[in-house]
Amino acid sequence: MDVFKLLSRAAKPSAKPSAKASATQKLPSSGAAANPQLFGHDGPAFNGVNKKRKRGQDGAEVVEEDTSLYAGLDFFGAPKGAEDGGKKKRKRKAGAEQAAEASVNGEDDVEAEAEAGAGREVEAYDATESKRLLRSHKLKIAVLEDFAAQEALDAKEKKKEKKSSKKREKERGESKDKTKDTKKQLYPQPLTDFAQLRTTRYAISRRLAENIQEQGYKLPTEVQLGALPLLLGGKKQAIPRADAAETESSGAEYGGDIDLLTVAPTGSGKTIAFLIPVINALLREGSTDSKEGPRAIVVAPTRELAAQIVNEARKIAKGTGIKATLMRKGMEVVERGDGMDSEKAAAEAEADASGDDGRAAGDDGSASGSDTSDQEGQVQQKTRDRKRAELVKAAIIVATPLALLNALRRRDGTVAELPSIRHLILDEADVLLDPLFREQTLAVWNACTSPLLRIGLWSATMGASVESLAISTLNSRWRSLKATRSDLSPRPPLIRLVVGLKDTAIPNIHHQLTYAATEQGKLLGLRQLLHPTSISSTSTAPVLRPPFLVFTQTIPRAIALHSELLYDIPPEAGGSSRIAVLHADLSSSARDGIMTRFRRGEVWVLITTDLLARGVDFRGLNGVVNFDAPTSAAAYVHRVGRTGRAGREGGVAVTFYTQDDIPYVKLIANVIRASEKLRGVPEGEGSVKQWLLDALPTPTKRDRATLKKRGVESRRSNLRGKEAKKGRISTKSGFERRIENNKRGAKEGSKRREKAARDASPGSDDGFDGFEE
Repeated sequence: MDVFKLLSRAAKPSAKPSAKASATQKLPSSGAAANPQLFGHDGPAFNGVNKKRKRGQDGAEVVEEDTSLYAGLDFFGAPKGAEDGGKKKRKRKAGAEQAAEASVNGEDDVEAEAEAGAGREVEAYDATESKRLLRSHKLKIAVLEDFAAQEALDAKEKKKEKKSSKKREKERGESKDKTKDTKKQLYPQPLTDFAQLRTTRYAISRRLAENIQEQGYKLPTEVQLGALPLLLGGKKQAIPRADAAETESSGAEYGGDIDLLTVAPTGSGKTIAFLIPVINALLREGSTDSKEGPRAIVVAPTRELAAQIVNEARKIAKGTGIKATLMRKGMEVVERGDGMDSEKAAAEAEADASGDDGRAAGDDGSASGSDTSDQEGQVQQKTRDRKRAELVKAAIIVATPLALLNALRRRDGTVAELPSIRHLILDEADVLLDPLFREQTLAVWNACTSPLLRIGLWSATMGASVESLAISTLNSRWRSLKATRSDLSPRPPLIRLVVGLKDTAIPNIHHQLTYAATEQGKLLGLRQLLHPTSISSTSTAPVLRPPFLVFTQTIPRAIALHSELLYDIPPEAGGSSRIAVLHADLSSSARDGIMTRFRRGEVWVLITTDLLARGVDFRGLNGVVNFDAPTSAAAYVHRVGRTGRAGREGGVAVTFYTQDDIPYVKLIANVIRASEKLRGVPEGEGSVKQWLLDALPTPTKRDRATLKKRGVESRRSNLRGKEAKKGRISTKSGFERRIENNKRGAKEGSKRREKAARDASPGSDDGFDGFEE
């Protein structure tokens, strides 16, 4: 019986079920999308997919996608079309023709072609065309803080000593308000194809460009389209700091010497966008010697995300000499011996060898010759072991904040400095700077003492508090550097890049907000999703197909849900092996094994907590089920962002909510509404209707903070009594539980009576009264 159809009084299903419709449904697991971009498909022609319209046999209009690259992007093909009025065509060098003729011969020809590409000029867009292209892809780039210009302005004000103090304060306030209101907008030359990275504008390493091509990266996504020109930069030009009234610029004056704060949708390629500039910068520095120590750090909130970043870095840096490693327990980042010099380390090793606070075996502190030689050997061996104990030799370290901080912390509680680090990337920066990780992340940030350090903050959601915290940290760090050093270069600006709308879910997935009333209703709804053939054929919504993720609020609820669904998949389809649970209480090896099985397709339904909500890339994931509603709008954005990666369409995000969620579900409804509006869904046809938004209460700021910190109270694991029963995940009735409790109580009572009988029988006293003489 289709309970959902019965409750909703749906119409009688047609003779032909929706199997045909669901069979033709386009799913994320069906393969990569021709265009990984989210916006601008109907805009400029350089986006790689040109739509052609023609009439079908029945007269209906059919839209076909031409996946061939635009002529301006296909540098090794014949030119197509006429010149665009907004583009300035430049002549290519003669080396391009030689490379094209030699492209069919061998390995040397590939290298020649790459060298020819490196010397080739790229099409240049004027300011108007660049602005149009960036806006069509919904990119907004602005200078959040121009520190050098602000310092120059402050120095200029200090020189005006003749003016009265009130007049100076008034002018200072007006100038600050003016700079705050008119932030400089940047319109850099967009990167329209990854082949342009070998042109004279960017001139990245040949081996790096080959690795990018081997990984199948051709058409850049929006975040790559805007971030790579900013970070790679090319040749640095003079910076026009004096013109404070200028509010628009191409950004070329910064030459890649910037700190970048990026807000881009989930699955839009942020990892590649920050790895390519970091690896290219390390190659430009010239030395890949491991003795120099690490020069770049990528911090991620979870071990799964950190391992994924390491895998991507190794693919991109293959054959370049740049190594990336995942920080593990027991590794040391700096050769320090726990903050002691070699003599102190030897003394401590000697104390460990003697086993008695550093004293030798003799009463007077001396020892025999053989004992002394043995102890010296032990001291030398321990000192050598301490110095070479898992010292990181890779140029790029990827770690969680706590793992890296533990490797830097000395025994006296201080944190060792990292003067060799030139690049610090905070992936999922909003959660890293959240109170949960903030202290650890800032400790790592402040340990990087190089004045040439460049910061990158990346996430799909970024609040104003994170931006202000980043600015204050940059200011305090610069003040401390200025107090100790006088050879400081000009401060780089902090630039903000935003793709689409901030804190909005990706527009290429289908959202479903389902009211289930109770916990038992949610369990029933999830079981309906596991059997999609029972869904009414009259429904126009896409069907959720495995593999998919199921999110719960707590670890005990994830375990309980896994126990309930363990036997829902029939044995002929794989049975219980198709369902798994993943949470932080599992060991690292168990978590890695489950992730491997899920990526291989051996597991179809993975039940988890917010451990997998951020950054983890499942390219073939068909959907996400929020069994427990997320605790914030940002959590919803990240959860549903596990599907629909890299432009794949057909992903489904189902969110169940109960009576306990009603005070908070408006946060999620607003995100869904904004996402559907971004996709172009008419106002009355989306999954969230206006009457629902009007009926739902608006949570207060305190309610939102409490929900984010604690979640829904009825689902917490420390509850007892009626509240615990209310939030329990189970299909057993109260009568069945009462029978089980009675049986359990009878067994425990029987055991107690048997023990009491044994204790009361003669000779059963096991007390010990001592030995008789």
